Amino acid sequence: MNRSRFDFRFNKTNKMSKTVKVFAPGSVANVSCGFDVLGFPISKVGDIIEVTKTDTGSVEIAEIYGPGNLSKDPNNNVCGVIAKAMLNELNADIGLRFTLTKGILPGSGLGSSAASSAGTAFAVNELLGRPFSKLRLIEFAMLGEALAS
Repeated sequence: MNRSRFDFRFNKTNKMSKTVKVFAPGSVANVSCGFDVLGFPISKVGDIIEVTKTDTGSVEIAEIYGPGNLSKDPNNNVCGVIAKAMLNELNADIGLRFTLTKGILPGSGLGSSAASSAGTAFAVNELLGRPFSKLRLIEFAMLGEALAS
């Protein structure tokens, strides 16, 4: 388990895995003079994003557990928007099914949408064999943040 500051904990059974499960930590920002630019992760509070490859050719938000009233419509959910953008960029003809367990109350100020956005970009990249750089993953995660705000 890699616990470096910029990685997420994840379970992947093998290189041909059809499912990736990621824990994305919440965060506290607005630290000192850094405003929202500086922050730190909360190791025990976060979201769990489970992504499974399917042959449907579509992105599905199958289940959402936890607090909040989040949409299962992939066009109105950060997981769906990010996944669709990543698949489109690769012209991939696979589908993805998400199960999201929210450990962070949306609107709590603990990085709820950021955890889902970053975790989704990381998980999808792992599932697809890491075609995108970490810098590119940030750009995809920003699409989720744009939707959330």
